[in-house]
Amino acid sequence: MSHDGVGPRAVMRSVAFLTAGVLAVPALAGCSEKDPAGKPTAGQEIAPAERGRIADGGTLRWAVDALPETLNAFQADADAATSKVAGAVLPSMYRLDANGRPQRNPDYLESAKVVDREPRQVVLYKLNQQAVWSDGREIGAADFAAQWRALSGKDTAYWTARNAGYDRIEKIERGADNLEVRVTFSKPYADWQSLFSPLYPKDVMGTPDAFNDGARRKLKVTAGPFALDTVDKDSGEVRLKRNPRWWGRPAKLSELVLRAVPRDKRTAALADGKVDLAEIDSTEAHRITLAARDKGKGNGAPLAHGPGAALTPGKSLRSWAIAHGSDEESADEEILARKKRGKAVAKYADEQSSLRGFEVRKSLEPAFTQLALNGQEGPLADERVRRAVARALDRDELARVVLRPLGLPAEPVGSHLALSGQQAYADNSGALGGQDTKEAQALLADAGWVSGGPVKEEQKEKKAAGAGASKEPAGSEASESSGTPADSDAAEGSDSDEGSGSSEDSGSSGSSSSSDGSDSSTTSGSSDSSDSSSSSDSSESSGDDGTYIVGEDGKPGDDKPGENRAPALLVPAPLAELQRVALLDQAYVLGVHGQAEKAKKAKKQKAGKKQRIGKKQQAETEKQRKKDGPGTSGKVEKNLAHEGRSQFQHGGAPGAYAPKGTAAPGRAAAGPLAKNGKPLTLRFVLPSGPGSQSLRAVGERIARMLERIGIRTEISKVADESYFKDHIASGQYDLALYSWPASAFPATDARPIYSKPVPAADGSLNVEQNYTRVGTDQVDQLFDQAIAELDPGESRSLVRKADARIWAAAGSIPLYQRPQLTAARTNLANAGAFGFQTPLYEDMGFLKKGAKPQASSAP
Repeated sequence: MSHDGVGPRAVMRSVAFLTAGVLAVPALAGCSEKDPAGKPTAGQEIAPAERGRIADGGTLRWAVDALPETLNAFQADADAATSKVAGAVLPSMYRLDANGRPQRNPDYLESAKVVDREPRQVVLYKLNQQAVWSDGREIGAADFAAQWRALSGKDTAYWTARNAGYDRIEKIERGADNLEVRVTFSKPYADWQSLFSPLYPKDVMGTPDAFNDGARRKLKVTAGPFALDTVDKDSGEVRLKRNPRWWGRPAKLSELVLRAVPRDKRTAALADGKVDLAEIDSTEAHRITLAARDKGKGNGAPLAHGPGAALTPGKSLRSWAIAHGSDEESADEEILARKKRGKAVAKYADEQSSLRGFEVRKSLEPAFTQLALNGQEGPLADERVRRAVARALDRDELARVVLRPLGLPAEPVGSHLALSGQQAYADNSGALGGQDTKEAQALLADAGWVSGGPVKEEQKEKKAAGAGASKEPAGSEASESSGTPADSDAAEGSDSDEGSGSSEDSGSSGSSSSSDGSDSSTTSGSSDSSDSSSSSDSSESSGDDGTYIVGEDGKPGDDKPGENRAPALLVPAPLAELQRVALLDQAYVLGVHGQAEKAKKAKKQKAGKKQRIGKKQQAETEKQRKKDGPGTSGKVEKNLAHEGRSQFQHGGAPGAYAPKGTAAPGRAAAGPLAKNGKPLTLRFVLPSGPGSQSLRAVGERIARMLERIGIRTEISKVADESYFKDHIASGQYDLALYSWPASAFPATDARPIYSKPVPAADGSLNVEQNYTRVGTDQVDQLFDQAIAELDPGESRSLVRKADARIWAAAGSIPLYQRPQLTAARTNLANAGAFGFQTPLYEDMGFLKKGAKPQASSAP
């Protein structure tokens, strides 16, 4: 689990790492001839090529986040680099195809099937007779048995991360000959195809010492198309070499090097020729795309992007004038600035020139991003509030924010347990329902959350906290409370690549710190961040924020429970009187306009009465205007009246200035909700790192959606390194965004994520990997039934029913499949954005001169 990436299946199952009531479960598998699993939303993009078009030899340098801490995939600190090494050098009985479905690996396995179900389930493996370890020994039953004993959980001396499936095995024995392995289960196990992938030699699994320490930095015995050569911590490289004992299709590459390159340094590593293949973010992908577009312009042509793009002819002339002017101090500063700018432009141009040898290959990862709702305590402990949050979300819009700028299919995910194309997938989101603002508000009302609350007290606390904001040390958490909702159309227009950038910038509108001194808080009072920022700056120096809160008059009876009031609106104090006069003019103009419209439709016999009413209204309004003074006369009066007509049209901008009791127009929320004197405010925790822009953009969009139904959010941006450990795993959040991989074996792998938390012996709550703390007995029972059902179709049906129940409980809301962007050399074949498929390491290589890859299979 990760907020900006996901590890392999082994990592997902790492240790470290309510009853739904009456439920209408949607139609599931078996009820229709159409396969609900469908096809992958996006196909892989790997520049496929036949082996005959690929040159023999060469070294592929593949960027990874860090060197693997261990080469044992069954230990808690295994990561994505561990998985890559294991996939290239060790046997796997099954591997995943382009649809994310397990397929028998013929290099190791001739056949595997369930041969007995009663009295015990028995699986018979027939191994490829050519399959041998790099020391010449045959792969056989002894290796299977050693791995079972190490991972069964019976011997605690083995420091294992997981034992799912292996704990259901009763015995392993040799079959009719050395090529047969009989595995007998003590309890039926539907996901038996997940076992022994990867398979380690008995030398590694045979003893606790060998398991715990023997395979962390070396693997003496392997059995894949590549063998481990060296692990060099100084150079940050894992070097794999072609396996001379490999019996399958020979590896095209002579070497495969995994090189540790941090994400923020990959552009430079690509441009410097240090790596040939690297996962990248949307910013780097944009640069590579621009480099390809500039390829035909020639090296001498100036670039229309980069550090020199903002230098217009006028600015350039002004810079030259200052540099050659009579003011020596200014001239020296400008000359230095021009030199720095020139170096930056030259460096950028050189990098762009080098990046022309790469292309972006994109797909969707076998992982999805979800909104997690912590149901352990607070408002979200109520299932109705969680459902209201879910019904407020426009998941289609959230998917578009991230995926549309990348040119990827923007479809929301319909399952917690599989992705489109995988066998267990079915869109079960109907068990909860789609976006429906009225239904969300009704759920909140049913839960006792009504309009009105201690808004005044809450604002005073925030103002008091703001006095110490500037004293916060660097690196403290940044917190942001959502204010008036922004119009969704305007929000849509703020998208950038992967939805990042603009949303992040607009969020910083002021600062204050909470009473405990741990957070730096930013309160957004309007959609105009620049105005808010300047206001905040002035308030910090003066001790007074210079605002007048419309409606905060302190009159008796202002806070009646259930009163349908507009949210408090902030107006600069010096303009308050002018706004009040403007509102009177607007009311006057609208009143006259409304009466005129009514006259056109009224019957003739009522015309006289209408005219008398109109004259009376005009007289009363004129009397009020004279009382207010000369501020509304002349041209100013006409201009304000004209503005009033446009502002008060139906659907106008929410948050328009209005006196107390006047609801804001458009789609503004009815006001902050409260219950038992407490406002409905949720803490939304998001990572603050440079690779998490898209999560922050999505989080801010979600905050605006919740504001429309009266739920306010306090966004806390925390350091990436503490995001999971200190917030998600420990339950210190109300709302959070993070990703889970979609397994081909959800009955096994997903159960710890969604099982009902149970009290531990020490009184704490054992949540396993269910960090939302939301679970039901029904979901647990369906998982238990699915894992024990040996009929594949029936097992998948039970998994889909479990997913429908998970949707109904509303502990987590799947949003979108994560984008997968990979930079690859243009002549590199059979590598890139793999999607679901397990990489075929032996087929990767560089095209022969003049050869071209086949057309992509991406839909």
